[in-house]
Amino acid sequence: MGFYFYSLTFFFLVVATVLYLTRTLWKPFAPPIPYVTAPGTIPEPLYNITHFLQTSVDRFRYVRLPTSSTFAEDAEAGLHSSTFNLAENIEAGDSRRGLDANGKREVHRIMRVRGVGFDEARRVVMEERFGREGIAADGRPLDRKAVMFS
Repeated sequence: MGFYFYSLTFFFLVVATVLYLTRTLWKPFAPPIPYVTAPGTIPEPLYNITHFLQTSVDRFRYVRLPTSSTFAEDAEAGLHSSTFNLAENIEAGDSRRGLDANGKREVHRIMRVRGVGFDEARRVVMEERFGREGIAADGRPLDRKAVMFS
């Protein structure tokens, strides 16, 4: 059985090598391969196959983020706790925009992915931001040359 497999493999390699070396002779007479050499437009799903696959996968993972613009809407979206109380801003009729949109997006993402509450997600976001800025989790700078007086 091994002899047949070896012979078939060897024959395939010889034919492939001969075809590759003589491709300038037979290539002009070969029929066109659809969507590669034939003229015309490529269908949209084949042209953007990676985008098509990504959107079809993301459709199942999609969770709509609240698009709030006031403190009341942020509180209704669950972006508050006993340690981060928005009630004072709401009662005072604060006319400013609500919380930062990027921060809300990050907090919602962490709450959804890690399954944690608002306070824990807020802590994780701040630690990540500290890490990007070169600050340790306890608030001290990570720079070795930093001088601190206590």
